[in-house]
Amino acid sequence: MASSMKAVVKTGPEYGAELKEVPVPDPASGQVLVKIQRTSICGSDFHIYKWNKWAEKNVNPPQIMGHEMAGEVVALGEGVTSVEVGDFVSAETHIPCGQCYQCKTGLQHICVKMKILGVHTDGVFADYAVIEEVDIWKNDPAIPARYASIQEPLGNAIDTIRAGEVAAKHVLITGAGPAGLLAIPVANAFGAASVIVTEPNDYRRELAKEMGADFAINPLEEDLEALVAEVTSGIGVDFVAEMSGSSAAINQGLKQITPGGKIALLGVPDGPVEIDLSPDLIFKAIEMIGVTGREMFQTWFIARRLLKEEKINIEPVITHEFPLEDFAKGMELMKSGNCGKIVLKP
Repeated sequence: MASSMKAVVKTGPEYGAELKEVPVPDPASGQVLVKIQRTSICGSDFHIYKWNKWAEKNVNPPQIMGHEMAGEVVALGEGVTSVEVGDFVSAETHIPCGQCYQCKTGLQHICVKMKILGVHTDGVFADYAVIEEVDIWKNDPAIPARYASIQEPLGNAIDTIRAGEVAAKHVLITGAGPAGLLAIPVANAFGAASVIVTEPNDYRRELAKEMGADFAINPLEEDLEALVAEVTSGIGVDFVAEMSGSSAAINQGLKQITPGGKIALLGVPDGPVEIDLSPDLIFKAIEMIGVTGREMFQTWFIARRLLKEEKINIEPVITHEFPLEDFAKGMELMKSGNCGKIVLKP
């Protein structure tokens, strides 16, 4: 094994990142060294790249970026027993403390002392990466590496859609970024009666149709209320999966929910959101659910089954694949919005 490797490093508190030659890390006790086969760009990676307010509060450069991956285990730290050299793995990105109330009561994914791979630690935009044993997920070898590398955001979509218990229900997905796009086949696999998607970006609206949306409209130019009334016979949608973080989309979604319906929010707004609680939430008895990441590890089992049994087709969402050296091209595509999921190959 080489002593050094290529890595995408956030070098300072400013726009951009650099491809650098850095030492290959050694796995400490309870850690695993993985040779990265594929990694993919998340919206949070782009936030770090452009250095927004969230990144300022959470990331301490210099630091290797990235958290979505698939690869092969090449070395084990002391005490590791659940994984072997040669295993094909991905990584849950929540790093729980294992000791707090949430961790002790089956809620590791919302640990109060949570760290995030590639945010609070060195990440996976590299030839090799160290992963905590608690976060290692053994992949089925039948799943291609490019699919295995996006199971983490697929898990976001799965948990959001699961919150709506969508079988035979009308679903509205607000925002067709990668997570929103992945939510479409998940909703269909779970038996949704119809899937309506709102997305201002032309490129992503077309992707939404490819991913199986029944309707994909521009909410800034088209009449969402009229469409929902037509599709649901005037009842309103049963469930909204809010994937955009847009204040306007949250409020627009709430207005389309039938009384007694649900909304799950995965998108992260830039700041406070004003909601007219009385008519849009309280008097309609709406259930509002916050979704953060994935459940450890129920979501991963669902993702594995959906992929292995080919219950969903995620191929259209992978719109670009670049060598790791061309990571900046991927970041600029993220900036334009004219992409789905971007996969990098070290």
